[in-house]
Amino acid sequence: MKVIGFVLNVLWLLLCGIWMAIGYAVAGIICCILIVTIPFGIASFRIAGYVLWPFGRTTVEKPDAGAPSCVGNVIWIVFAGWWLALGHIATAIALAITIIGIPFAWANLKLIPISLMPLGREVVSTDQKFGAR
Repeated sequence: MKVIGFVLNVLWLLLCGIWMAIGYAVAGIICCILIVTIPFGIASFRIAGYVLWPFGRTTVEKPDAGAPSCVGNVIWIVFAGWWLALGHIATAIALAITIIGIPFAWANLKLIPISLMPLGREVVSTDQKFGAR
């Protein structure tokens, strides 16, 4: 299974991962320049790493994330989340045109909720048990 995941990650990286990761990195840099939004920048860099190499990892909600992460997600959607979600949609449309890209287009669409609400989420390995975090 690890070989298949590696092959999928390499194909993902070449077809769309690098471009989406650059988008998240740009959002993270902008958020870190504006001192107040550094937590958004950190979340953006975390999601950029996930978008760069997603197979074999998943995101789970942090059980201790409360109201501040919910408020932060609303602010994130207004300022950065919507254009990152549009990037996922545009990439999914471009990938869906090709036969080999259809599964990657579907994976891109599944990343939209994470691009809209990154706060209060954690990236974990799919090998890791959820209770062992």
